[in-house]
Amino acid sequence: MNYLIVVAHPDDEVLGAGATIFKLIMQGNKVAVAIMSGHAAARNNRSATLSEDEEKAMSIMGVEKVYHADFPNIKMNTVPHLELVQYIEQCIEDWQAEVIFTHHPSDTNIDHQETSRAAVAACRLFQRKEGIPQLRELSYMEVPSSTEWSLNSAENRFTPNKFVEIGKSGVEKKLEALSAYTGVMRPYPHPRSVEALTGLAASRGAQAGCAYAEAFESVFRSE
Repeated sequence: MNYLIVVAHPDDEVLGAGATIFKLIMQGNKVAVAIMSGHAAARNNRSATLSEDEEKAMSIMGVEKVYHADFPNIKMNTVPHLELVQYIEQCIEDWQAEVIFTHHPSDTNIDHQETSRAAVAACRLFQRKEGIPQLRELSYMEVPSSTEWSLNSAENRFTPNKFVEIGKSGVEKKLEALSAYTGVMRPYPHPRSVEALTGLAASRGAQAGCAYAEAFESVFRSE
């Protein structure tokens, strides 16, 4: 199966699905990551090594294909929606993606919101163009320090209904990949601390009846 992880920034792919990506690849699936904004303009002390950090993190997870767009960081709402959609469509077509993971549309980060909405629009490509595999599934990820800050009660917040068992080794692989990104990990009780990320995986695992899991919200599925 061909999976495409569509994220706003480098590190979002690990935060949202790092252990799942590693597990999918180990099972023989193909996984590519599409990053909408590789800029670090709003990230203190991270711009100098971001490209090298990303390459290392992808290698740890086993990802060999990464698509890079050049949309402005924390300004994606200034980009015409169609441009975002068309870029993701290009990635879907090139990768022949059958399953898509992306951000939840009510994440507090504006780039996450715009990426999510564009990915939802782009995932219909198989209905409009020949040669595109049928979409099998579209799922939203939870990205710690963003998804839980969806405070607008008028919006539908992240509601997990899919749990991927990752085991302790999956948690460790996720933490290893995150550690490749300079400045991402923080001291506890920050959501991006070792303790918090491990605790979240344990909590999601307990919901699903296993030791550790990553949680997703599956919003489209075709068997």
